[in-house]
Amino acid sequence: MEAVIGDKICIHGNVVGHADRNGEIIEVHGDKGEPPYVVRFDDGHTRLVYPGPDAVIVPAQHRPKRR
Repeated sequence: MEAVIGDKICIHGNVVGHADRNGEIIEVHGDKGEPPYVVRFDDGHTRLVYPGPDAVIVPAQHRPKRR
């Protein structure tokens, strides 16, 4: 798993009744974009995350350069 600052992460709830958790990666501590990541979740909490197999990285949308 590789990520860069600004990518989104979705951690799927793996128990019935547990909602997915979504956030933005604000720090990458591993080499070459590897975990752990500091994530600011949608509820405002910030945590150090070692994502498991239930996590998906969504690359940040890069804006095209203007000429």
